[in-house]
Amino acid sequence: MNKPYFPPQPDAPPPLRTVVERVVRFEEVDALGIVWHGRYPSYFEDARVALGERYGIGYHDFYGHQVLAPIRKLHADYHQPLEFGERFFIEGALHYSEAARINIEFVLRNGSEAVVTTGYTVQMMMDSNHNLLLTPPPFYLDFLARWRLGDLT
Repeated sequence: MNKPYFPPQPDAPPPLRTVVERVVRFEEVDALGIVWHGRYPSYFEDARVALGERYGIGYHDFYGHQVLAPIRKLHADYHQPLEFGERFFIEGALHYSEAARINIEFVLRNGSEAVVTTGYTVQMMMDSNHNLLLTPPPFYLDFLARWRLGDLT
């Protein structure tokens, strides 16, 4: 990837990262034997869920605080295909933002570590009545403070 989807912000802590390993299943390929382009958002989801569980900001955490975090934007760049039975890795990198949004960048690599797909998602935060939050809720502000202090690994 030549240009980052989320440019570094001054004084922001480094992104939080996780990697998920997968194998391409038969149901995920098209008639050409390569992963159908519409499957990549679910691969992004695998890394997004792993990040949330690892750092205590998963879907259940948001739900428990009556906060919704729907996808507002999803983007994917396809560099080369994945094939049935191929092992691959999905890296998710959560980028720091003090806004009421979640910015995650994704890099998929095949077993040879070549980049096959990159992309990102942006999630906005809403209350349980679907009102857009202009500032992060208290539990997420606590998470940001721990991140800034370096308490998250």
